Amino acid sequence: MTPESEIRMIEMIFPEQANHYGTLFGGNALALMAKAAFVAASRHAGAAVVMARSERVDFTTPIKVGEMLELVARVSRTGRSSMTVEVKGSARSIGGARERCALSGAFEMVAVDGGGRPRPVGPDVS
Repeated sequence: MTPESEIRMIEMIFPEQANHYGTLFGGNALALMAKAAFVAASRHAGAAVVMARSERVDFTTPIKVGEMLELVARVSRTGRSSMTVEVKGSARSIGGARERCALSGAFEMVAVDGGGRPRPVGPDVS
């Protein structure tokens, strides 16, 4: 695995990202996970990427407003033009309370050329 195969992102959860329970809205969580998958796949492929599919996503514990969400995205499989990116997220309060697993999922990303067509993963092959 190359260093470009894994990335880490930290997001502070603010009220505008929350639902009426004061926890991270699922749609916003999916957007953050997709962003992490995009960054990991783009770096790994050395090319622009698009999302082809999101696999099972599990929300295991609520993430409250004011907590930090750390996302780790790792390319776990590389095909000719596609990649599977696993994303895991853990939450913790600012005060340093124990970190807990909060969400996980997998995303299928595809490397594309300037016209949006699939292209091989890796350095420019044109």
